[in-house]
Amino acid sequence: MCVKDVVVQNQVGLHARPATFFIQKANEFKSSIWVEKEERRVNAKSLLGVLSLGIVGGTQIRIIADGSDEAAAAEELVRLVETGFVD
Repeated sequence: MCVKDVVVQNQVGLHARPATFFIQKANEFKSSIWVEKEERRVNAKSLLGVLSLGIVGGTQIRIIADGSDEAAAAEELVRLVETGFVD
């Protein structure tokens, strides 16, 4: 299991468009991936799940990946968040 904490850099947070980029990237991996904000954890491959967290700019989130490509999945998703969802 690979766990990474990251602060959302873009001002608007994880609204529909960046959430879509995030989910598309998560779906490129075989691993199970979750996003955690405070005590809530959702499937990172679910648009409704990610949007339900209400993540705004400056929020710290945790990305958790578990599976055969967990390290690569966590690194890529952290990079995406750190660059403001510019792939």
